[in-house]
Amino acid sequence: MAEQTLDPPLPEPTSSEVPTTTSGLPRPLGVYRRGGGVNFALFSRHATGVWLEFYDAVDDAAPTYRLELTPEKHRTGDIWHIWVKNVPQGQLYGYRVEGPYRPEEGHRFNPYRLLIDPYAPAITHLDGWDFGKARGYDPAGEGALHEMSRENNAHVTPSCVVLDSRTGWEATRPLQHPWSETIIYETHVRGFTVHASAGVEHPGTYRGLTEKIPYLQALGVTAVELMPVHEFNEYEIARVNPLTGEALRNFWGYSPAAFMAPNAAYASAGNRGEQVREFKEMVSAFHEAGIEVLLDVVFNHTAEGNETGPTFSWRGLDNKLYYFLEANQECYRDFTGTGNTLKTHHPVVHDLILDALRHWVVEMHVDGFRFDLASVLGRDEDGNVRTDPPLLDRITQDPVLSQVKMIAEAWDAAGAYQVGQFHEQRWSEWNGRFRDDVRRFWRGDDGMLGAFAQRLTGSADLYEGSGKGPESSINFVTCHDGFTLNDLVSYERKHNEANGEFNRDGTDANYSANYGIEGPTDDPSIQAARTRQVKNFLATLFLSRGVPMLLHGDEFRRTQQGNNNAYCQDNDLGWTLWDRLDAHADIHRFTKEVIAFRKRHPVLCRMAFYRDDEVRWLGPHGQTPRWDASSARALGLQVEDDDGAALLLLFNASGRTVNFAVPTPPDGHTWHRAIDTRHEAPADLFTEGNEERLDGISSYRMGPQSTVVLVGRKA
Repeated sequence: MAEQTLDPPLPEPTSSEVPTTTSGLPRPLGVYRRGGGVNFALFSRHATGVWLEFYDAVDDAAPTYRLELTPEKHRTGDIWHIWVKNVPQGQLYGYRVEGPYRPEEGHRFNPYRLLIDPYAPAITHLDGWDFGKARGYDPAGEGALHEMSRENNAHVTPSCVVLDSRTGWEATRPLQHPWSETIIYETHVRGFTVHASAGVEHPGTYRGLTEKIPYLQALGVTAVELMPVHEFNEYEIARVNPLTGEALRNFWGYSPAAFMAPNAAYASAGNRGEQVREFKEMVSAFHEAGIEVLLDVVFNHTAEGNETGPTFSWRGLDNKLYYFLEANQECYRDFTGTGNTLKTHHPVVHDLILDALRHWVVEMHVDGFRFDLASVLGRDEDGNVRTDPPLLDRITQDPVLSQVKMIAEAWDAAGAYQVGQFHEQRWSEWNGRFRDDVRRFWRGDDGMLGAFAQRLTGSADLYEGSGKGPESSINFVTCHDGFTLNDLVSYERKHNEANGEFNRDGTDANYSANYGIEGPTDDPSIQAARTRQVKNFLATLFLSRGVPMLLHGDEFRRTQQGNNNAYCQDNDLGWTLWDRLDAHADIHRFTKEVIAFRKRHPVLCRMAFYRDDEVRWLGPHGQTPRWDASSARALGLQVEDDDGAALLLLFNASGRTVNFAVPTPPDGHTWHRAIDTRHEAPADLFTEGNEERLDGISSYRMGPQSTVVLVGRKA
């Protein structure tokens, strides 16, 4: 690499000393400590030269050392590598890569950009990470670097961190809870505890989340699904809240900057490797409490965006191999709605994704993954969704990943919708049909009785044909993307003005209702209707076969004030406000007890579809339900539990009282009322052994929009 030809030249290293080096080895990629030093290995097929730079501080503009990697000595195939003696723990490093800058051919090399190693186990966190100075787009092309792109960006770009691995960590292993015992709680590391009302010592951090483990244990969940914890730049959004003038932030983190590095902003103790230790401590604490840790991972796109976006890693390493490009090579194909799409059909990207997954399992001991926009991972070189996607096959068959949980968001932003059809039995799926059908049933939409029955019993119509069972259905009514449960029953339309996108963002298909007034109200009749519907949704979620997932704060009616896309709201709108726990203690109690009810009745949790001889469907008058009747809104289901006790589940989504015919219980049994959502606490859900005995009843008077569960017990 001809450093002297750069104009302006890069800053000179601050140290005249030169570390002892050898050519090193091409495998493994990333950093690997061996023989009294560290081996560095980096993929780039089209590069003509590479520099490895060491830094002392996160905001240094000049490196301590700059080591040149020459093709003759430091290249094997497409891998550039070097071994450096006596590299300390916590050493900061980054790469500069030289090659053609010809966007019309798909190449965007730029040696002025300090690049992140895709295999970095940690990167430093910079408050105000400035993507603007990382931009390098030349709209004119012709190989000339845009003026802004010739500005050294080292002082505004994170550095990678050299770390040792697996120190004192072998004792903790993934828990491998069976799906039948799994209850997922989706949450956000920062948002869950950053508000003062959380009452934790380390708010908004991995340690803060750890402090809430007793709360989660008491609630009864068995797994936390963490929204992205990989490194991302929360300062990438240039807009402000038009209502307040407050700067908007990338709060959710669905914009990865490094696939293997835990977000340093979520660490309480530092960002030169402390974030890795703190993350491991969090996982260990959850495992000791019997709770699995699942990660929401994003392998479909990166934070480098489209052709006007920044260059900080993959684009500067080998743009043409890492991204789907349009035919003109200058623009990016976008199946994700974010500006770019990773070329997930390419073997090099396969290896990166698999290595990242193995890293989180082997080094960080997580228990599974939820794949954001997973349908992208099955697209071929032309962008078509394949029936036999090699990347998904490799993930499925990988021996290291064989026992961890795999959950797909089985759609993408370019029209693919694969719920019920995503790959093979190994994969579970976010069941978007469950969300929509259950919402529409309880809203009182016409013709929803049959669809509701399917969701209640595990969605055999979606999964049975492909040999899957209810374990494939991750059931949810709400998730991070959309209304919270409180807002689902309080707003008929989205209110996303604070996002600065003129309320155009976020879905319009909310299937919600406000029961009389849009937003908060003191009207007791509206409040009662909303409370009853919240309980109906919670009861449906935990009485249904499949794997239930609860959104954080829904158990005490967290609100986003009608915003159904709070991705940029790092404030009270996106945070969990714990003072609502006292204000809605009745909902918290109901959630806790309905989870306990599910656990006490294995028939609800079994990962097999109900057989015809195991279930009895009932209409309000004891007849077979009229599945094709558009006006039918009441349904009963009788099943027998493992101990011989009968369960009668009754649902009335109409706005009127229904006298529901009650079948005779099994011989020697008497019906006991366990749940009735039309009653106020504590009569809405009785704890075990305290259910209300109902002698000799032949019908049950169900209130409007209510759920009733009767348990047959021996007299």
